[in-house]
Formats: sequence, structure tokens, C-alpha cells
Amino acid sequence: MTTANWYRWDGDSLLLDVLVSPRASRNQVAGIQDGRLKLRVTGAPVEGKANAAVAAYLAKEFGVSRSHVALISGSRGRKKRLAVNTPRRLPTWLPRTN
Repeated sequence: MTTANWYRWDGDSLLLDVLVSPRASRNQVAGIQDGRLKLRVTGAPVEGKANAAVAAYLAKEFGVSRSHVALISGSRGRKKRLAVNTPRRLPTWLPRTN
């Protein structure tokens, strides 16, 4: 994960460009694909379940409550932009410099 075009800081918020693969066997980061962080989530792409799984996974990874993760764009597609407001910790998969 050497390229860091998929994330940036905006004040205290971390903006992430992600590519979601729903219906996975487990929630996990699966590398970088097409300039986005690839996330595999167990939620199905119906009735917002995959979006909820993405938000819950990112909230856990960054040590924040679910309400601190906001879906900015891409609610109906695989390509999404999310904001993590005031993350309490940074996961090992996030580069330390931008």
C-alpha cells in the first residue's frame, strides 16, 4: 500500500476513497485497487447493509463510534467516499505520511 491517493486529511476528518466488495466471508482491507482502498465486507448490497458494514468496520478500525463515520458519496455503488471524524487511532494499514 505505497500509494496514498486514496486518503487525505481535511482538518480533523480523514477522507477515504474506497472500493467495496460486498458478501465477503469476513470484513477486511484487501489492498489498493484503482487508486482506492479495497474493503471486503460481509454485508449484502441490499437495503444499505453493505454501507452499514463498511461504516461499522471503519469505526472499529479507527476506534470511534459509528456516528463518527459518514458516507459522503457512493451510497448505491461500489466506489465510495467516507469521512472518519476525529479518529482515535490509526490502523496499521494506513500510511503514516501523506
